[in-house]
Amino acid sequence: FTVDLTQHPRYVDLEKCIACGLCVDKCPRKVPDEYNEGIAKRKAIYVKYAQAVPLKYVIDPDECIKLTKGKCGNCEKICPAGAVNYQDKAREHRIKVGAVVVAQGAEVFDPATHDTFGYGRHPDIVTSLEFERILSASGPTGGHLVRPSDKREPEKIAWLQCVGSRDEHLGGRGYCSAVCCTYAVKEAMLAKEHRRGKLDAAVFYIDIRTHGKDFERYYNRARDQEGVRFIKSRVTGIPYDVDSGRLLVNYVDDSGRTIREPFDMVVLSVGLGVGAQGRELAGRLGIELDRYGYAAAGSFSPVCSSVPGIYVCGTFQAPKDIPSSVIDSSAAAGAAGGALAESRWSVTRSRELPQEHDIRGEPARIGVFVCSCGTNIAGIVDVERVKAFAETLPNVVYSEVNLFSCSQDSQDKMASVIEEHRLNRVVVAACTPKTHEPLFQETLTGAGVNRYLFEMANIRNQCSWVHRDDPEKATEKALDLVRMAVAKAALLQPLTEPLLEIDQRALVIGGGVAGMAAARNLSAQGYTSHLLERTARLGGNALSLGQTWRGEKVQDFLRDLISQVESDPSIHVHLNAEITGVDGFVGNFRTTVSENDGAVELEHGVTIIASGASELVPEVHLYGEDPGVLTGLQFQRRLMDGADSLKEIKAAAFLQCVGSRIPERPYCSKLCCTQSIRSALSLKEANPEAAVYIVYRDMRPYGLREDLYREARGKGVVFIRYDEDKDLLVSKDGSRLKMSFIDTALGRRMSLRPDLLVLAGAVVADGDESLARFFKVPRNADGFYAEAHVKLRPVDFATDGVFVCGLAHGPKPIDESITQAQAAAARAVTLLSARTIPVAGTVAQVDPALCTSCGVCVSICPYSAPGFNEKTGKAEVEPALCKGCGLCVSSCRSGALNLKGFDMGQIMSMIDAA
Repeated sequence: FTVDLTQHPRYVDLEKCIACGLCVDKCPRKVPDEYNEGIAKRKAIYVKYAQAVPLKYVIDPDECIKLTKGKCGNCEKICPAGAVNYQDKAREHRIKVGAVVVAQGAEVFDPATHDTFGYGRHPDIVTSLEFERILSASGPTGGHLVRPSDKREPEKIAWLQCVGSRDEHLGGRGYCSAVCCTYAVKEAMLAKEHRRGKLDAAVFYIDIRTHGKDFERYYNRARDQEGVRFIKSRVTGIPYDVDSGRLLVNYVDDSGRTIREPFDMVVLSVGLGVGAQGRELAGRLGIELDRYGYAAAGSFSPVCSSVPGIYVCGTFQAPKDIPSSVIDSSAAAGAAGGALAESRWSVTRSRELPQEHDIRGEPARIGVFVCSCGTNIAGIVDVERVKAFAETLPNVVYSEVNLFSCSQDSQDKMASVIEEHRLNRVVVAACTPKTHEPLFQETLTGAGVNRYLFEMANIRNQCSWVHRDDPEKATEKALDLVRMAVAKAALLQPLTEPLLEIDQRALVIGGGVAGMAAARNLSAQGYTSHLLERTARLGGNALSLGQTWRGEKVQDFLRDLISQVESDPSIHVHLNAEITGVDGFVGNFRTTVSENDGAVELEHGVTIIASGASELVPEVHLYGEDPGVLTGLQFQRRLMDGADSLKEIKAAAFLQCVGSRIPERPYCSKLCCTQSIRSALSLKEANPEAAVYIVYRDMRPYGLREDLYREARGKGVVFIRYDEDKDLLVSKDGSRLKMSFIDTALGRRMSLRPDLLVLAGAVVADGDESLARFFKVPRNADGFYAEAHVKLRPVDFATDGVFVCGLAHGPKPIDESITQAQAAAARAVTLLSARTIPVAGTVAQVDPALCTSCGVCVSICPYSAPGFNEKTGKAEVEPALCKGCGLCVSSCRSGALNLKGFDMGQIMSMIDAA
């Protein structure tokens, strides 16, 4: 592709701007701040938000008095760096690329478009994004929960769901935005935290759709433990009561009663949509859009646009949450990587790092950088006092306060300070090292200092957050933590990171759609994989699926995919395969597999777990006792067989949440509602005269699947909500089945007598723990594999070199399984393509002279890093497996183990300082 880009003028020179903020102080022009959703003001010269990259100022040409009227010019006069340039012009760029990834994003619905609830007429009716900014420590109120009208703390807040979603009226959007229910639950819980539990929070909803992994647990916690009220209702209006100064929410509840309830604030949970800018970009790229403006994509190639070589991800492809968007982005990168595999490394430029300074014999010269984190830390902790205190500590030669130490601007400045003051050790007092330590270590490396000559004091989580009611105590604790960090830093020594070669092959466990899609993507990117399937046939659960929610034929796709996998010379398929042992570590795994011809040992550098899950075998509702009771997959197979018996059915019922959303399995299985709707429509097509019922708790055809739900209602499928707190009974009434339950709308017991009852069973994880043990990866309380971080690393494990996708990760439909498989392959290629990776320096080390070979370290390590040397009989640690957790060190009775970077002298120095 040849891409023409227009870079619009900033009117501020990026090279010269030092982000001092003097220009803002002198600018007389105030305008609504878009980042804070217009509930605060900014100047005409501004930084979009406090952690912007780059952290440089920009002039708004539509608001600047100098650019619009030729007057003022204060910012140019005051700028000490001479960075302001009113003559700045747009720049045109032409670049050559092999693929394009569109991550255009979406916009939220503007409830002022059609004034249904009074948004814009009363300041205490806000959108969910405006409420997010009110709750944020970097927002206009500094994180203080106050209502906009009078700045008083609210006592009652209502959330209204589906504002601009699930609405086919003029200006509305007919689909579910997929994220609003869960973010409303989150906002209600955060609001209660801000008010220390004194807040009455009520969520008015149509259907609660907490369908994501662990989201149902979050909803249950909000409802059962945190006291958030959930009211199934239809809100008809929100008049303002002048006498009480409160908003009156008028609604019709689930039983048909009309109720009026006062609230101090109302939050409109606005949905997502593609705006004019997104549609215009799609038009320029020639991308086909669906009727809602989202990029058209199929279930079997979910990140591929209609234009070959252009890939789509995130909320430009469909409404979705952050984990799904991050998975999408990796999948798009993987798809693009497959298309461009032949060009890999052809235009790569290596980063040249400075020579690492040899600090041997040098006295400690410590620099302390104290982070304000906007107001996240500085709003509680007196950071200037911490800085001044640090300057008095031994070996500290430099100290400063940063607004955001993690910003690119602060990182660049830190590198300059290290060189200017010849710092050979650095302490950063900021947030958690769990997320930010690698960033600061990279800065040290770029300045020629060993990355392990760094120490971090967590004065956010451990001070400003936990002592937010006592700023003095928080500040005193911050001083203690900085003193301890400086004491340890003075004793730090450089550590080395040996390079580890990576075997260029991958192991994919599971021959379902996810496993095959991952293997195919690895092959497209030029890598060989071993694909293991425990049964005699590839395909997994997809063998029982007839159609996707879009109506695509699954079996046609599956036949093509299996054929491609079996004929691909880069994919070695192992059927009837069972893993019996795993040895090694990232880059150098050795897996023993038992298959038809005996045992084989496979060597590979990375592992992708796509071992799948299964449909629950019910033990209720006469399943197994009456032939008229089937599971969802059994009915799908019956539809595929085209059985004539379907035409004889006079009445069929689909029962949702069988085995899901119960105490034993408190999660939503995500795909059941959509699958039942698709099956009900297929039954209607085969037998239009049949009466078809779907009996449910909450219907959850999330995202664009809402259209399918609407289609089913239009074609006569009857949806009945039942009360899950009352008994639902399935019995025999002569030769027919009888379902008895409480209808929530009527408040009375109802009975159905279907010829066929389809049970939408839970997706259940494999009960076998062997894979988790072999690869040292965790599973959650529901038995699904637990990713390293739900948002930052949704397909990675904490164990390096092991990735997860498909139903093994959690319940999901086929299109999301394919996306996650491509994402897992892309993440795996980040290791395979590197060929070598550094091993962390902070690992345990054994002194063989002190080792008594007791074996405690071997038994206690969760990563199997320690083992016995066959020749000496003494323990030794494999650095590639060690995570530096310190369990072995603290458990060693003879003191033979030492953790580099956390040795006894360094730890004792911190204790002494405390």
